[in-house]
Formats: sequence, structure tokens, C-alpha cells
Amino acid sequence: MGGAPTIHVTVQRSDPNARSSFEVERTEPMMVLDALLAIQRSTEPALGFRYSCRVGMCGTCTVRLDGLPVLACQTPLDHSRRAIRLDPLGGLPVVRDLIVDMTPFFDEWARVKPYLVPASTSDEPASIPPNAPERKIIDPALDCIMCGACYAGCGIASVKRDFLGPAALNRAMVLIADRRDAERESRLRAVTGADGVWRCRYIHACTVVCPKQLDPAGAIRRLRRWRLEGIHDR
Repeated sequence: MGGAPTIHVTVQRSDPNARSSFEVERTEPMMVLDALLAIQRSTEPALGFRYSCRVGMCGTCTVRLDGLPVLACQTPLDHSRRAIRLDPLGGLPVVRDLIVDMTPFFDEWARVKPYLVPASTSDEPASIPPNAPERKIIDPALDCIMCGACYAGCGIASVKRDFLGPAALNRAMVLIADRRDAERESRLRAVTGADGVWRCRYIHACTVVCPKQLDPAGAIRRLRRWRLEGIHDR
């Protein structure tokens, strides 16, 4: 009789001499994060990775699973998978093992001024009513957790440092759609410059890998249309 079922896990290590191959006993259910925790607790305490909330809200546990960015805490490992490879997010400096420095991502996020700027004298309501037309645009794009999956999945953002990136542009679209924002026009001009929406090549990797099922590619298309035709599709 064989032993308990296992899954073979290969992890990219920052130290080339560190152990990188592990046989992990399966649990049911089992997430990518469960496999990492099992390795760290029983085999390799020095393995570096991040996690916090375990419910898909903080975005800190994002890694590449067989090449694709995923949230480790929300990605199941079913029994059809006999082996997996885990790597740090692409296009970001590696701190240690699966831990990356998110500074380039947050630098781009900050450049779009990712907060509402209310008009100093405005009769607009404090909140947008649920039945307001712009809700159809804003609500599907609101749940970004700044995990960096779309940034790492984008072949332009993760290689070039002259592109705002999908997450920042998605956030800008949300704010520009909000009629209460005093900087809608200037914000639109800023994100439609040379380092903005025109750098996108519509590979759609950002939308494919988003763990919250957002559509950054669609947000970029809308920003392009607004720049050419005006902000009117409410």
C-alpha cells in the first residue's frame, strides 16, 4: 500500500544553494498557500513568501503558479495536479524567494492620484445613488485589491517603466466616471499621455489573471474612447 497522496512543489529560491524541490502531503481542500505553509512548517522554515488575510482581500500572497499570477490563498490544487512550480511575480524586484518589492507597482498607482478630489463648491451628492447611470461603469471596477497580478501579467508594465499599468488605469477610470471628482478632465489628460492608455497592446493578460474578475483591459478601452469622444457614455 502506498502512503498518503502528495504533490511535488518546485519553488524559485533567491539563494541558488537553497532547497527548491519539495514533496508535500495533500490535504482536502488544498490551496497554493496551504502547500507553502506545509513546506515552511515541516521542511524549510527559511522559505520566504507573504500572506495575511487568507480570504482574498489583502492581495499580499500573489505568486506565479506555473507562470500565471494567482492569489495563493484562493487558488485550489485539485487532484489532477501532480506537480506545480511557484515563482515570484515577474517584473518586480525579488526581495527573497517569493517575496517581491511592490514599489514599482505602487509608484504607478500613486501617479494617477488614486483618490477622489471633491470640488470646493459642489452641489453633487456625498455619495452616488445606487440607480445613478455611472454606477454601471464604476461598480464592476471597484474591487481592486492592489495585488499586482495584472501588473505582473502585463508584458509592457512588467518590462518597461514607462507605462502606468492596468491597475492604475482601472482606478483612474473609476474616478473619471465619478461626476463628483473635480479633476476628471485633468486626470483623463494625464492617463492618456505617452505613458498611459496608448501604451497598451490589448494582450488582455491583465483581465485574464485578475483574481477579482475585473476587466482592466476594458477600462483602458473606455479611457481611450473618452479621450477621443468625450466623457459621455453614462
